[in-house]
Amino acid sequence: MNSLYRSALRTRYKFFDWLAKARLALHNGPVKTLLDLKRFPWMKTLISSDSLYNKFGKNRDGHYYEATLVVVSYVVHGFAKVLDDMFTGGDRLVIHEDMIPPEILRAMGLVPFMAELLGIALPIIEPHAVEEYIDCAESHGIPPDICSLPKSTMGLVLSGQFPEGIAIVSSNLPCDGGMSSYTVIEKKLGLPTIRLDIPHHFYNDRARSYFVEELRRMIKWLENNTPGKMDWDRLKTICEERNRMVDQELELWDIIKDRPSPLAAEPVYLSHLWGANVMPGHPESTRVFAKICDIARENRQKGKGALPDEKYRALLWNPPLIHFSDLFSWAETAYGVSLIIDSMSYNRREPYIDTSSEETMLMGIGQNIMEGPMARHTRGPAQNYIDDIFQIVRRFDIDMLWVAGHVGCKNTAALNGMLREKCREQGLPMLIINYDLSDPRVVSREGIIEQVNHFMENIMKAKRIDE
Repeated sequence: MNSLYRSALRTRYKFFDWLAKARLALHNGPVKTLLDLKRFPWMKTLISSDSLYNKFGKNRDGHYYEATLVVVSYVVHGFAKVLDDMFTGGDRLVIHEDMIPPEILRAMGLVPFMAELLGIALPIIEPHAVEEYIDCAESHGIPPDICSLPKSTMGLVLSGQFPEGIAIVSSNLPCDGGMSSYTVIEKKLGLPTIRLDIPHHFYNDRARSYFVEELRRMIKWLENNTPGKMDWDRLKTICEERNRMVDQELELWDIIKDRPSPLAAEPVYLSHLWGANVMPGHPESTRVFAKICDIARENRQKGKGALPDEKYRALLWNPPLIHFSDLFSWAETAYGVSLIIDSMSYNRREPYIDTSSEETMLMGIGQNIMEGPMARHTRGPAQNYIDDIFQIVRRFDIDMLWVAGHVGCKNTAALNGMLREKCREQGLPMLIINYDLSDPRVVSREGIIEQVNHFMENIMKAKRIDE
């Protein structure tokens, strides 16, 4: 890809991104937008999200570069929509936990706002963006050793920089820190709150039936506490669109099994992170996955990999390193490492939703919640956490496992010893990256790179290819 075409392609995507931002400002009103920027200073970071084009794409070329632009544009447009919903949601804005997908809320004519979204998105764009909110939470007595994601979310709420809603939907997922944070959020915002009870042992019909009733309880509660009313036909439309997106994602997974992989990293994991959690059931999500699949298919037909020389295929376990979000862009250049897939994207079951009846739709949504990535990994026996890893290794021909060893995640840290033993038995090289999910002051970018270098040089016997 020559530099002129590369520049023109990026300019085209950025132009449409700025149009989306301009529409947002006009829709909200210029004066109100300026006032909102003062009230919500984190908006400046979201508005600057087009910096991700360079962060993820600067060292990439050809179809891989184009696929990176597609997914970054998708997310940038998504941020604009989130802000627009926040400004215009009014008496229909419902704050929901990140483990509760928004399909039912949208089917009820409500406007979903994921509480943890800012804590995830802001450090991806600007690594230091949530430090002040972490400090705010700790200054209010929140323990410093819990996960920094709920800390940053609580800090946003406690500092008065959180959108106003009419209700909160939470659950007992994914961990004690995340679950207990909603006590603080509920008290500070003063909103009616419902908590869904996800069974601890969920791989059986009794648990599935129980959770369908929990979803029905949530629907009834929302109808009593918000203006929303369930529209089952609308839910069917949303679920069918989501199924079409899943079709495209499963085809993408089939393609990236090739060695070298036709695509990697953000086009695989970031597209899922946004499409499955923030915008499931949107035609735009299906369109983006179809475009990414087309690009991957074209690379496959030409026998081309995403990287010029793919030397290693990595699986990332646990949530991505959000304050070093371009880790794999760096690793591609430094060692020829392709991130094939991550734990937050992979579903052992094909997550289709049967839309033939109300009951089957709730059953499918319920299974996606209970058995989805992270949800199934953080509860139940150790097999729920470990078995998926080796299934992925076999399915995608993985060479190494990188574990994002977030210091605030106590339940996964407790499993690392068992995981080490399993990796030794299977002959799978394993790197545990010690870091904090949202706070780069704990372990810096340079500290993470030092750990990767040590692993690659001493365990993989690899040399830097960029020096």
